[in-house]
Amino acid sequence: MADKKKTIKKKVSRKRRNIPEGRVNIHAGSNNTIVTVAGPNGDVVAWSSSGSSGFKGTKKSTPYAAQIAAENAAEKAKAYGMERVHVCVKGIGNGREQAIRGLIAGGLEILSISDVTPLPHNGCRKRRPRRV
Repeated sequence: MADKKKTIKKKVSRKRRNIPEGRVNIHAGSNNTIVTVAGPNGDVVAWSSSGSSGFKGTKKSTPYAAQIAAENAAEKAKAYGMERVHVCVKGIGNGREQAIRGLIAGGLEILSISDVTPLPHNGCRKRRPRRV
C-alpha cells in the first residue's frame, strides 16, 4: 500500500500595509465616474465607481453618484492608513468637482489637484460631421 501524504495548508496572514500618502485618479467620463486610489509606487489600494456604488443607467453620470463613489473609495483607502492624497482628474464628465468633495467628506486630506485630461495638439484629423 502506498502511503498517502497529507498536505497541510498553512493559512497565510497578510499584514495590512500602512500607506499614509498616495494618489487618487478620477476618471470622469460621460457615462460613469471611476475613482482609483493608489500608493506612492502606483500600486492600486482601492477603487470604486458610480456603477459599483449601486447606480444604474443615466443615474451613473450624475454628480451625486460621483460623490458616493469617491466616498466609498476613500473609506476603503482609510483601512490602509491613507490620510493625504494628490488628486489627478481626467475627463469631461459631470462628476469632476463633486468627486473631489466626496474625497474630502471621506476623510482624506488633499495636497494637490491636477487636471490630466488628454488634449490633442492638432494631431489626428477629426471625424467627418454626421449627416442626419
